[in-house]
Amino acid sequence: MTIMATKFTPEVLLSAPRRSAAVPNATGTLALFTVTEYSFEKHSRSFKLKALDIKTGQSTILSEDPNWSEPTWLTETEYVYIKTANNGSNSGKTTLYVADATNPSKGSREIATFDGAIGNIKVKDIGNDTIAFACTAPTTRWGKLYNPANEKKRHSSAKVYSSLFVRHWDSYVSKNTNAVWYGAIVKDGSGAYKMKGEHGLINAFQGTRFECPVPNFGGAEDYDISKAGIVFLSKDPELNPALYTKTDLYFIPLSTWIEEQPPFPTVVKTGKLRGYSNSPVFSHCGTKVAFRRMQHDQYESDKPRLLLIPDIYDLSNVQEFYKTDDGKGGWDQRPDTIVWSNDDSKLYVTAENEARTLIYEVPANPADATAKGPPKPLTKEGTVGAFFNLSKDDDKLLVNTSSLVDSSSYSILDPSTQELKLISSATKCGKTFGLSSSQVDEFWWAGATGDYKCHALVVKPSKFDSKKKYPLAFFIHGGPQGAWGDSWSTRWNPAVFAEQGYVVIAPNPTGSTGYGQDFTDAIARNWGGRPYEDLVKCFEHIKNELSYVDTDNAVALGASYGGYMINWIQGHPLGREFKALVCHDGIFTTMADWGTEELFFTMHDKGGTIWDARDLYSKWDPAVHVGEWKTPQLVIHSELDYRLPVSEGLAAFNALQTRGVESRMLVFPDENHWVLKPENSLVWHKEVLGWINKYTGLDTTGLVDETENLEV
Repeated sequence: MTIMATKFTPEVLLSAPRRSAAVPNATGTLALFTVTEYSFEKHSRSFKLKALDIKTGQSTILSEDPNWSEPTWLTETEYVYIKTANNGSNSGKTTLYVADATNPSKGSREIATFDGAIGNIKVKDIGNDTIAFACTAPTTRWGKLYNPANEKKRHSSAKVYSSLFVRHWDSYVSKNTNAVWYGAIVKDGSGAYKMKGEHGLINAFQGTRFECPVPNFGGAEDYDISKAGIVFLSKDPELNPALYTKTDLYFIPLSTWIEEQPPFPTVVKTGKLRGYSNSPVFSHCGTKVAFRRMQHDQYESDKPRLLLIPDIYDLSNVQEFYKTDDGKGGWDQRPDTIVWSNDDSKLYVTAENEARTLIYEVPANPADATAKGPPKPLTKEGTVGAFFNLSKDDDKLLVNTSSLVDSSSYSILDPSTQELKLISSATKCGKTFGLSSSQVDEFWWAGATGDYKCHALVVKPSKFDSKKKYPLAFFIHGGPQGAWGDSWSTRWNPAVFAEQGYVVIAPNPTGSTGYGQDFTDAIARNWGGRPYEDLVKCFEHIKNELSYVDTDNAVALGASYGGYMINWIQGHPLGREFKALVCHDGIFTTMADWGTEELFFTMHDKGGTIWDARDLYSKWDPAVHVGEWKTPQLVIHSELDYRLPVSEGLAAFNALQTRGVESRMLVFPDENHWVLKPENSLVWHKEVLGWINKYTGLDTTGLVDETENLEV
């Protein structure tokens, strides 16, 4: 049943159904997707696996078992999925099942059970009635599947390290690393699927030091399979992963997919490109690979270059698309997701462009691409997420998109006409939440030096009246090499603030992505300089040009780098323009940056080590200006945030309190750099809205939360 919201509140945002990407079968008739929904009454999450009829847009429930995951097409109608047990004698084991999407009542059939938690599964028909199967799984130092149920109980919690990482993102690094495992699925005499061979799954990394997926955010996109074998990404085992971004692409040739001792992986060499490698994708013919790689090996936000291996059996021939003599490349975009056309003559690639993520068509031959010039986008609006070949018979694409007012839509794109046909929208294009695209606007303003322009998104209340003035919510994004985009979020959702009565303005100043690599790079070693001046100019533009915004009644909010900037403006004149500030997981002092985990980020953006570039660390240190802090501020931090340790939030709060500045601190002991648990996220929203509404005079009714108030 569709529920129409009378007002888009934090509860509505967080309890609304969330859909995964829809993945079509080979004939483009059905697509698999999942839906999860959180109930604040039951304090639990529900799950549904559905099959979408692409022709009608209607869907059928296949399962409501929350232990099911990763449904993956096996044939035109059959799919496999995994189920991990969490208790009993089978604890920690994973079972692979097969089911029929056209006949749910038939039930599921077990293929195999594995002694560990597998994930990121992939299947590929390689002929001879054999289906290649691959997955990733935590692996012991001895190359076996890791199952915590098999571990002996330790009586001490002590951990000893003699190299980096010690901890990464939100956990301490363990001795168990990720590996790619493979096998083959065949049918037995009764027609049932089973794993071929004696060993079931085989560790592709046995006897090596490789790890895939690459921690901490790597997943199924970090490797791919074809009849030729496996390509995968791994950090260079000879370099310290905390100091370098270098991830290489490797190839393991396989023929039977039950080789007990796979060949040692061969590295793909790419000359001067030595940074992150990403997204290897085999062509449909199975012998070509497209992937991305950055140039610099200590810069996580360098521009990815699009690369091609024309023949996987000749790794000496790697070709770069849009290559130029100056090394900058002839296409000033950041290619992301890659999909081959059915005939392997074209690549469809997503890239950010001025707050949107669009699909571009690129000839699959780099020479043809260079001759033709930079590609033109096939889509125009929103943010494209995952997308797929609709079927094996034509070049249409099934595209998963979101926007600032629509959480999820499935559409069919015809590249030849650029026609985008909507199949299904989770929110009826925002109507379910009372939202519409008419609330979204944008503007450009002159940057700090006047010789370049910056871009901002605007989200207005749904009942916007141009004759009225509305308080301003000024959003500052993180990264810092990131951007606000026309996309849905369950964490920083501008529409929730707009429905409180704010005009939300989300600027993309110097350092933002999607506006050319030079614009992105310009923030390095200049954190509190040009980006700050851009924000000052943006505020002036709002004050002078947007008559419906009450800049005398403004608040500013930011997280991560946005939190750093909140602390920075707190000590500078822009901070006096706001009635209240919100700093989430922000840096208090750059002198503490070496408490982070990925040190390559700090070294790149701050100009080196703290002992070699101390002047730059000091120059952009918010704590240097703490004597000017005057604006009321809410400080939010999480104890599992190892990227920006909780001591930074505590230090900022201590400074505010000591100076007598009205302030409040919200702490999450069980969250990382992001607040992900629905109950915690609801508290986050109510605390933030309650804080800013208090100073702007908007209604705080319903914003009283269950936070444990420890005020003395």
